[in-house]
Amino acid sequence: MRSAVRLRILITCGVLVVAGIGGWQLLPSDDVRSDPITVGTTDEVTSLDPAGAYDAGSWAMYSNVFQSLLTFKPGFTTPVPDAAKNCRFVGSKLTTYACTLRDDLTFSNGHKITADDVRFSFERMMSIKTDVGPAPLFPTLQKVVANGQKVTFQLSGRDATFPLKLATGAGSIVDHTAYSAKGLRRDNVVDGSGPYVLREYRPGVSARLEPNPNYRGAIAKSGRPVIVKYFKESEQLAEAWRAKQVDVTHRQMPPAFLDKLNESAPTDTKITEAASAEIRNLNFNVRPDSVMAEKAVRQAVAAVVDRPAITTGPYRSTVEPLYSLIPQGFVGHSTAFYDAYPEPSTSRAKKLLRSAGVDTPVKFTLGHRKDATYAAEAAELKKQLEETGLFEVKVVPVAWTEFQKDYAQGKFDAYTVGWLPDFPDSDSFTAPLVGTDNTLHNKFSSAAIDSLIASTQQYSDRARATEDFKAIQDEVAKEVPLVPLWQKKDYVLSTEEVAGSQYLSDGTGIWRLWELSWI
Repeated sequence: MRSAVRLRILITCGVLVVAGIGGWQLLPSDDVRSDPITVGTTDEVTSLDPAGAYDAGSWAMYSNVFQSLLTFKPGFTTPVPDAAKNCRFVGSKLTTYACTLRDDLTFSNGHKITADDVRFSFERMMSIKTDVGPAPLFPTLQKVVANGQKVTFQLSGRDATFPLKLATGAGSIVDHTAYSAKGLRRDNVVDGSGPYVLREYRPGVSARLEPNPNYRGAIAKSGRPVIVKYFKESEQLAEAWRAKQVDVTHRQMPPAFLDKLNESAPTDTKITEAASAEIRNLNFNVRPDSVMAEKAVRQAVAAVVDRPAITTGPYRSTVEPLYSLIPQGFVGHSTAFYDAYPEPSTSRAKKLLRSAGVDTPVKFTLGHRKDATYAAEAAELKKQLEETGLFEVKVVPVAWTEFQKDYAQGKFDAYTVGWLPDFPDSDSFTAPLVGTDNTLHNKFSSAAIDSLIASTQQYSDRARATEDFKAIQDEVAKEVPLVPLWQKKDYVLSTEEVAGSQYLSDGTGIWRLWELSWI
């Protein structure tokens, strides 16, 4: 996540332009309008069970219907207690972390929340260990002990980032009597203790949420009823906005739509534009049966990719070229890929392949989520690679939920995936993406990178990890398990009748639906 949050609000209401984050907070009234606010997004929910998903859409839902021991307040990078009264490292070794649970918490089914529920939640998540689940986020977690209202986490090594990980969707607390220890819950029902209760859920279509009157935690305000509408493609979301079927949109509007909107927005539209840590990578399957198992092939692709052509073409300059694993605004950000591959070069790619004895053209599959924008991106990559005469690319578009399963099972040689950090620290771009048993499931493993990752986690003062983070990125540019493509801005659109849309997202992965209200 960002070290500091930069937010620019453009509010187009005739002549009014407000810079900052507070202008619209002066406008809401205390009227009694009670109809739900409708929010549109393309971030679908993979699973309502927090042990079964590690994606933006699912975690956005979790931040509203579940509680974690800790959470993040808007604009802050240090977590604060939510379900916990307090949490701290025990001693100075950073290997034991203890939390005392609040004693006034209940699940939406009326059951009291205990420390045993917390222990159960972590143990089942780690034991179920689904292909697209969050277990890889906790490589150092060895044991969870519950004693009264106290929960103690025993770690295998120093991990100063552990409290940040507890504050994510992976730390969601579930009722041990309502969730199986051996498998995921699949009845589309949630028993959580978050600020909202899920009243109705239609997979891939909509979710209706109502404020939870029994919520106790870090959030002081009570939200309004919300209906979330899910769209499979960005163009569908844009059409729903044009037809006034949604009051707020967040992730992802088509680049051409945003480009046009930036030029002249309607007077009844509020636009929140914020710096974002969202990135997108071209990832490689390094299993032995893939052509990408050969490092020279991956390096040759990296030598050819033309990022500016991607960012100005398919993305209409709504994203910026990225030349590093860690994006701008984070400790250790570098330009490792620019240093290693400063300009697209067919001759260099040819030399790399020839030196490794690789026959050309290299044939491989390129998978992506089915969407017009991602299809245009894949077409641009295919064009760049095939124009060299060194590659032959078969593009494979797949619907999101199936796409996740397919790349986890190694069905593509290469695949493009966006990434939002789980917590505001550079570690969220290293361990989950290039560590052994990473969330990309590409089977990449490097002892040197794993050692550097462990080294970064030992420092409470995160600035001391800067050189190790840069060293990780240098190794990634050399081994090329992935190629960074771009970093983007975050856009939230809302009608003039909605207040609080500027607080909906700050890049921490938390979707603050409770900030939305009618004016």
